[in-house]
Amino acid sequence: MSLPSPRRRPPASPQPVAPAGRTNAGQPAAAHGAGASGRPSDDWRRIAAIDIGSNSIRAIVADVSNTGQIRTVDEMKAAPRLSTGVDETGHLSVESALSAIEALQRMATLAMQLGVERIECVATSAVRDATDGPAFVRQVKKSTGLTVRVISGEDEARLSFRSAQAHFDLAHGRMVTCDIGGGSVELALSADGLVERLLSMPFGAIRATENYLSKATRRGTVSKLRKALREEIRERFAVKEWRGAGMIGSGGTFTNVADMLLAQQGITAARTVHGKVVRRGELEHLLDQLIEMSPVERLVVPGLNPARADIIVAGMAVAAEVMAFLDIRAFQTSAYGIREGLLLEAAEVSPHATDPGEGRRRSVQQFAERTQYEEPHAKHVQKIALQLFDAIGVRIGCAPEDRDTLRDAALLHDTGYHISYNDHHKHSYHLIVHADLLGVSPEEQVVMANVARYHRGAVPKDKHPTFAVLTADQQARVRRLAALLRVADGFDRGHIGAVQQVKVRWTERALRLTPVPDLRARSTRLELWGASRKSDLLEKLLDIPVLVIGPDGKPVESEPTDSVD
Repeated sequence: MSLPSPRRRPPASPQPVAPAGRTNAGQPAAAHGAGASGRPSDDWRRIAAIDIGSNSIRAIVADVSNTGQIRTVDEMKAAPRLSTGVDETGHLSVESALSAIEALQRMATLAMQLGVERIECVATSAVRDATDGPAFVRQVKKSTGLTVRVISGEDEARLSFRSAQAHFDLAHGRMVTCDIGGGSVELALSADGLVERLLSMPFGAIRATENYLSKATRRGTVSKLRKALREEIRERFAVKEWRGAGMIGSGGTFTNVADMLLAQQGITAARTVHGKVVRRGELEHLLDQLIEMSPVERLVVPGLNPARADIIVAGMAVAAEVMAFLDIRAFQTSAYGIREGLLLEAAEVSPHATDPGEGRRRSVQQFAERTQYEEPHAKHVQKIALQLFDAIGVRIGCAPEDRDTLRDAALLHDTGYHISYNDHHKHSYHLIVHADLLGVSPEEQVVMANVARYHRGAVPKDKHPTFAVLTADQQARVRRLAALLRVADGFDRGHIGAVQQVKVRWTERALRLTPVPDLRARSTRLELWGASRKSDLLEKLLDIPVLVIGPDGKPVESEPTDSVD
């Protein structure tokens, strides 16, 4: 491969050439897991991973712990579309290759300036299939100093599974991890957390578009694409035992589908699509809508990246056919992929399969710890809130799954102190919305953030922007769970755990809450006042008085909570 020389930059090196913990713009990097110097502590390694894909090139600099935790320091992306024309000509286009090398120069520089100890760089389908792929690899080495490892399709599938295992609970049952790239689609078939088959098929979004949809995108051409993929799957493995499996969807096709569906639902506050559950019917319906549009019309579809407008139909058709042929009901969206698998591989750690829910609880706990939360108070409020949920949750319309949402919102309700006391409930909302939480869907994360936001101050109102954008069902969930959290927080107003339990008694005219004090507590006067003061939202839901009963057996009198927004 002979390319015009791009602008030369110093060769990349795994050793730092600038102060660690600074970005190339000179601003502090988010050095999670790092010490005061900005460099990771002894239990963490700072590593860069670069994935030279068929459609895009993605780089991540992250600190990786010896237990497999990944904390992103910085990211960079470019979309040179290396696979364009490879099937037709057999080689990479000069324009795409030059664009890719310039992007890799920037990524290598970023990694060096952030003080990585190691750079892992791999190339996938486009470079693997092009006759001049080896020449491209040599040119990258000459121009950037990066050593590129061209990996097989099976290696792609393995890395995708490794990434999914770090971000989802895969310990039980059969799971299909599907990664759709520009040139190929990879499947990792696992049972109870162990991989049984790794497959790679030449049906990436760009390749499928060029081979089946380049002249026209119609139902007939999409059907031909799906039929070809169906025959390929049938030939490659025994389908029967994988029917009805769960599915993790990785790559731009899946994240764009999740984004479009969230946009249709009016959920604009979600920072990430990670964990978004998409049912097969939703995917098929959305595919039908996009088939009827031209690429130009797709440019303005809410939630769709305009750069994918011309290839999204092919990618979605591939995803839909995998689900249809294997009778998979829904997929969970992964915002992560090969890069995270590379990070874990480079750090020589493997994520362990966990019981359902364990990963989520650990993730929420770790986030709380990073905000330097007040653990005794948060866990005590959590305990009281769950007591109230178990006693009256069903009576106020809560569903069983709401218990987990309340549990996590209670633990995180005061994380806003990390920013400041003033309006800390609003700060808690923003921190939770932007947190990376394992096992929490975008919809639930937004609800959780709102529940924490309304643990104090004004009750939920339609004029509040973050509440107004929720669906009617989500708003109802927020009101119910926030009502319980407010009272629970009031019962620990002094942050000393003076109230150990709350007894609940229903009467025709009121809900009576009688606290059981800790034997070491000198007084619960402050806690009685706090709970009574914050029972306003619960009273509105029940349409009866909520009475907090004092030691003398009489209801506590207090003014309602502050109504400041």
